[in-house]
Amino acid sequence: MLPLTEKQLRSALVNASRREAADATLPDLKALDWDRLDYLGWRDRRAPLSAYVVLELDGAPTGVLLRASDASRARRRAVCAWCEDVVVTDDVTLYVARRGGASGRRGNTVGTLICTDFTCSRNVRRPPTRTEAGSDADAMRELIVERRIAGLRERSARFVAEILSTR
Repeated sequence: MLPLTEKQLRSALVNASRREAADATLPDLKALDWDRLDYLGWRDRRAPLSAYVVLELDGAPTGVLLRASDASRARRRAVCAWCEDVVVTDDVTLYVARRGGASGRRGNTVGTLICTDFTCSRNVRRPPTRTEAGSDADAMRELIVERRIAGLRERSARFVAEILSTR
């Protein structure tokens, strides 16, 4: 992912009002390892149920404001719909995003399960298990990781595109 500025991040939020975008608490952009990110996702420190995801869609940074499910509800093991990591299944949250445009103003939303702290980029780069790679893990490792990264990028972009589909 290409490094983004604060201004780029705020203007990329397609389903947030100007005020919501201006009030967003951003992560420390200088501390991020941009080369190892397939998308930038973070939770708002001041509003724990608010989160944001920014990724490249059609060559431009595109972001969405997400709302996390209520943390007081009982959690069950689940698989993240973006990274599909079968190892990390206990830290996944249902995130819901308001659709863009008039549809979103009417209250229409789209939801999906995503790693709670947006660790998908790290998860897809983990070494494959013996079950995933078979007995020839060294030869398959790079191929498996490349496939995971491509899948993460495709599924996350599809979700954001779905939010925009009614704009």
